[in-house]
Amino acid sequence: MIFGRSTPELPTPEQALKGRPEPEFALPSRHTVLGNPLAGPYPAGLEVADFGMGCFWGAERKFWQTPGVWTTLVGYQGGSTVNPAYEEVCSGLTGHTEAVRVVYDPALVSYEQLLKVFWENHDPTQGFRQGNDVGTQYRSAIYPHTPAQEATARASRESYQKVLTGSGYGTITTELLPVEGRPFYAAEPYHQQYLDKNPAGYCGIGGTGVSCPIGVARAEG
Repeated sequence: MIFGRSTPELPTPEQALKGRPEPEFALPSRHTVLGNPLAGPYPAGLEVADFGMGCFWGAERKFWQTPGVWTTLVGYQGGSTVNPAYEEVCSGLTGHTEAVRVVYDPALVSYEQLLKVFWENHDPTQGFRQGNDVGTQYRSAIYPHTPAQEATARASRESYQKVLTGSGYGTITTELLPVEGRPFYAAEPYHQQYLDKNPAGYCGIGGTGVSCPIGVARAEG
């Protein structure tokens, strides 16, 4: 929350913390579950997707459990502070949300199928919160890497809104903006694959119980 306000609010770029030119840690080399490198460049043929859906510990596990996903890592995205630290993100003074970067093989799992995992494993109608987790860093977000991803995400959001509305839920508040100008900053090493290292650790995410339709939101390109 910014400047002690009781209602979470995103800082302007001028209000945001300035950050630092380089991260203060080295990212682990490999995924503790999948065994593949965390950082790019990634092998040819793989694609990248970025999602925010509340606490990134549980969100990351949902994606590494998805067949066709090559690696995952957690970080901070959508804010103004350069190379933010976890405590800074939690202060609400960086503008970032907790995000998961998903590197996947499109021959094995489609972006649309990843969107289904995204929609069904959190409540995208809650604004700056997920359940009891309150703050701008818990907002729902999609940062498409290509025009095709963006078109598919928008169509998927429209389809899911219809079934959510029919189930009594409100308007989807998911931030859907191109990745350009919204760099992904990897989180500290202890956050990476946290629930593999701490199987009984806090998860913090939960879906609405409303199934997301697929096969109707496919975009060409």
